Amino acid sequence: MRAALSLDLDNQWSYMKTHGDPQWRSMSSYLNLLVPRVLDILDELNLRITFFLVGQDAALPMHAEVLSEIARRGHEIGNHSHYHEPWMHRRGITEINDEIARAEEHIERATGYHPRGFRGPGFTRSSDILEVLVRRNYLYDASSLPTFIGPLARAYYFRSAKLTPQEQSDRADLFGSFADGFRSNRPHEVKTPSGSIAEVPVTTMPFARVPIHISYVLYLAALSPTAALMYFRAALLLCKLTRTEPSILLHPLDFLDAAECPELAFFPAMSLDGQVKRSVVVESLKALAAAFRVHPLRAFVLPALVENDYARGIAPSISCTLE
Repeated sequence: MRAALSLDLDNQWSYMKTHGDPQWRSMSSYLNLLVPRVLDILDELNLRITFFLVGQDAALPMHAEVLSEIARRGHEIGNHSHYHEPWMHRRGITEINDEIARAEEHIERATGYHPRGFRGPGFTRSSDILEVLVRRNYLYDASSLPTFIGPLARAYYFRSAKLTPQEQSDRADLFGSFADGFRSNRPHEVKTPSGSIAEVPVTTMPFARVPIHISYVLYLAALSPTAALMYFRAALLLCKLTRTEPSILLHPLDFLDAAECPELAFFPAMSLDGQVKRSVVVESLKALAAAFRVHPLRAFVLPALVENDYARGIAPSISCTLE
């Protein structure tokens, strides 16, 4: 069975922006520290994944070298919006199109890769976003998180943030609703007036529909790394038993600790020792690779792209050349 693996390359400023910290405008960045660390870990594990990039980061010349290295190492590049605002779904379709197009332009300029996959910031999604993606010839959307606990995650986030009433209103849909737990937990086709697009949800625990992405595993690891890894392995076993091919998600803070980014120390698991944290991530990825054949999302949607790689006994990579 196959699995997909991706990383949302949210930068420090984007976390601060969503959290209501006005200092986000300084465009604080940890990409030069984070990206080489992640790429080296993935090389050691012989994994190729999807990185979802924010257009605003790709637009800044200081990030050009480190972002282009992602593509040079054979990873897929996806679009994670331009401004990283989880309320982008509230805009009109013209504004949504302009934002996605702007992100595309800067991502391609920085990496040489034209993105064909999209994930909305904060799992934001709407019929207008999907319509724009179809019109722009995207292969897939990966913005669905089929879990019941979105409102609890949002409440936790609001308690740790200093948001004005308007800012809280903007973020009212952050992390989704209780009804999202009833969404499909498997890749499926979504139809729009202009056509259809593949939807690849971020997989949650079969039956229970609680998150199993790596950030949630690390949240549990703050209590017990051993128990967290047992939880993740149990989730993978359930996926196999139910024939659910999982799409597993990583975030930048999975690889950083509070000493390296004190401004984001309020996030769950940031208090974990960095070495312990990364050890849990690596062991989780090893468990995933032992149980499934791990692909970037584009190859997960179009498996014929990588069958020849597996036949030759190498990890799948994604060429920057589009058909």
